[in-house]
Amino acid sequence: MAKDPEPDHPDRVRRTLDDAAGPARSALAASWRRSLTVHGLAPEDRGRARTVTDRQLQEARQAMEPLMLAAQPVLDRLFLAVGDTGCCVLLTDAQGIAVDRRGAAVDDEIFHLWGLWPGSDWSEAAEGTNGIGTALVEHRAVTIHRDQHFHTRNTALSCTTHPIHDHLGRLAGALDVSSARADATAIMLGLISNAVGDAARAIETQAFRQAFADARIVLAGGGVADGADRSAALLAVDRDDLVIGATRAARVALKITDARIAAQLPASDLLGSAAETDFSDSERGAVRRALARSGGNVSAAARALGVSRATLHRKLNRLGLSGH
Repeated sequence: MAKDPEPDHPDRVRRTLDDAAGPARSALAASWRRSLTVHGLAPEDRGRARTVTDRQLQEARQAMEPLMLAAQPVLDRLFLAVGDTGCCVLLTDAQGIAVDRRGAAVDDEIFHLWGLWPGSDWSEAAEGTNGIGTALVEHRAVTIHRDQHFHTRNTALSCTTHPIHDHLGRLAGALDVSSARADATAIMLGLISNAVGDAARAIETQAFRQAFADARIVLAGGGVADGADRSAALLAVDRDDLVIGATRAARVALKITDARIAAQLPASDLLGSAAETDFSDSERGAVRRALARSGGNVSAAARALGVSRATLHRKLNRLGLSGH
């Protein structure tokens, strides 16, 4: 499946880092520098990957349970897309601990040996430069191909990783596809990167919809570019058309913060007059039905709609409707 780890890899790493300007010119060299000087790792390390205890793994899984639930069907689909190429799929938490996995049984022994298994610690502090740890540190999608890894023992691997954010826009983990194929080409790695990116966005979207299941989900434009990544900018809007949630992409694109949401942020302030019209069209029918069922009584209609009387009066004025 793969060639032996590169024997001269440690020398290559150290020669690169002997050039003081190297880390300033190369993101890879900067990660190697962190691995060597910040984390105190040695590139010649051929030992086993670091793992956490069963209890620590269970705690990590419990901490990201909503995201893991959202991820299950996406992980299945991603493995169906890449599994035949000798890849396995890993989901990690924000610390780089692998919490879930998909892989072919025929590859389990070798992938387990390399640490591509639940409970393995793929943080940059543990493994040096690698797809998962470096993606989490640099907060971007990365592919670390074979001898771009810091540890010699990992130089037979190609790892493509995209960060994943939770419903509050916080870094929550990473999605990785790793392969030990010696013949992996740039085209193959590019296709894998696209598949991983699509899957990461699908997990984020599903987790967001789960977290705001009772809210209206609004697409705020086409998304925001993040390197080669492009994520859907979604808003969760309540019955008063106030934003109660936003994906990371929406937060970046529209400069949304927790403080702005807490201060009651109208969706129309973010999306413009077209959104106001869309909201008005959908609201008009709901408000008219509530008024009709209450015989025009504003207090009763407000209770039926789950809003305050004052809020409903504001809506009536905006929509050009009346009640009593």
